[in-house]
Amino acid sequence: MTTSARVKGFIVAGILPALILYLFFVVVPVFWSAYYGFFDWKGIGAAKFIGLANYAEVVKDPIFWKGFKNNMLIVAASVFGQVPIAMILALLLTKSGLFQRLIRASVFMPMVLSSVVVGIIWSYIYHPQIGVLNFLLDSAGLENLKRAWLSEPSISMYAIMIPIIWNYIGPYMIIFIAALQNIPSEINDAAQIDGVGASRKLFTITLPMIWDTIKVVIVLCISGSLKAFDLIYVMTGGGPAHTTEVLASYMYNSTFNVYRFGYGSAISTAIIILSLLLILGSQYLMKRDYR
Repeated sequence: MTTSARVKGFIVAGILPALILYLFFVVVPVFWSAYYGFFDWKGIGAAKFIGLANYAEVVKDPIFWKGFKNNMLIVAASVFGQVPIAMILALLLTKSGLFQRLIRASVFMPMVLSSVVVGIIWSYIYHPQIGVLNFLLDSAGLENLKRAWLSEPSISMYAIMIPIIWNYIGPYMIIFIAALQNIPSEINDAAQIDGVGASRKLFTITLPMIWDTIKVVIVLCISGSLKAFDLIYVMTGGGPAHTTEVLASYMYNSTFNVYRFGYGSAISTAIIILSLLLILGSQYLMKRDYR
């Protein structure tokens, strides 16, 4: 056996266990869920085949599209909130001094916390009676701005976007820092010798060099935003009156609260299809090679 064949065999042996687990716990459940979308099933007892009835109901369901709209708001908040903030922090914190490491750890800390803990913390911050936010507004003489932040339909969804952005800036910042540190120092030195300004260097050298990383981060933002669930479920449960309902919370409520497992499976399949379409669309829009 040649060295090349040995290396390939070692790589296959290393990847195969993870691949089997991924197929068993991710790919198979996706197709299994799509299959159960063709049935009327309560979770127990016999499942009755009803064809495309569940999928047709999903398409006509106004709450489903309300959840999709809310997911799109989260996608927009993530792409235009998390990514630029993470990029700016990465540019400022590329060096490895003590101060930079401290700020990096502080920004990354929310990611270490459980989403349930983050949801509970922000629920207390937004609390209308004992919340820190209303207390600060009251102390600053801005009593007219005090709100029941998670109970008013007009602002509850926007209030939830802030902890979502805050919670996931850290990992994207680390990804961008790693990409920036991989830019060859000779390129930065040549730009400095040529007298390239900071803004011109950013748009003509730095961003094109890490463009592939930016595309990966945006895909992660979109996929993460479309499966947002735990933080929203803890803070509002999808209320008031479905104002903060997202696709994942609606799927959960339809499946486990009213015991419509077939309909919940159809919703989850629709979420996967919409996620793929959005990710493919974003990749098409960003397919230009800036290098």
